[in-house]
Amino acid sequence: MVETGNTDHSISEQLQNDCSLKEEQIPILYGSYIDEASWRVRIALEWKGINYRYESIDIEHGEHLSSRFYKLNPCKKLPCYMTRTGKILTQSLAIIEYLELNYPQRPMWPKANYHRAKAIAITQDICDIQTSEIKKYLNMIDMDPDRRQETIRREIEGALEGLEKKIKYSSGTYCIGDHISVADFFLVPLHFTVTKKFGIDMKQFPYITRIRNTLMTLSEFKNTHPYNQPDCPEQLRGSEL
Repeated sequence: MVETGNTDHSISEQLQNDCSLKEEQIPILYGSYIDEASWRVRIALEWKGINYRYESIDIEHGEHLSSRFYKLNPCKKLPCYMTRTGKILTQSLAIIEYLELNYPQRPMWPKANYHRAKAIAITQDICDIQTSEIKKYLNMIDMDPDRRQETIRREIEGALEGLEKKIKYSSGTYCIGDHISVADFFLVPLHFTVTKKFGIDMKQFPYITRIRNTLMTLSEFKNTHPYNQPDCPEQLRGSEL
């Protein structure tokens, strides 16, 4: 259900074409294979069975910081989502909420108000683990690289410890009881980020690890994995998920 955009066109040409569309079109997700927030939205789109076009933004070479990308999101962050009518949405949670309201099939939030609130709290806790911001801040400090990396790991592990305790009391098979929710859409990409980018040993967080492993048996999570995306470097494709 994913169409890949024409990579021969520059982003400025693509934006000019996309933003000039007047009639309803196939939605477009502007994201990156390696971006944690983009993966959340890919999972939601797959969960809802929404046909969309994927346009890769090369964040590893700073394409999201370009003046051309500014036309999509002045905050210069991923993901961005263009609706069928050409409207732009940013922030993964806002995009997911839009999808929930406009595509009622396969609900992504728990029905009970209390459980919905718990799911929202977990998504916010995950958003608060700002791994990129921690790294950016520490890179500005005159610190030995090994010590800097250890400090980053310690900060992340402290945040994960709190998340683990919350999930311990809210979970069943998944983050909130036995029904998949947006909290799970956020958990799996977080696990990828902290293990692949920061080398966190997740064995110390058994509830997070168990839920992540269960979710990764499902097609919605496997198909949207970074290493299964069209913009993933060839040498990483087929790597262990």
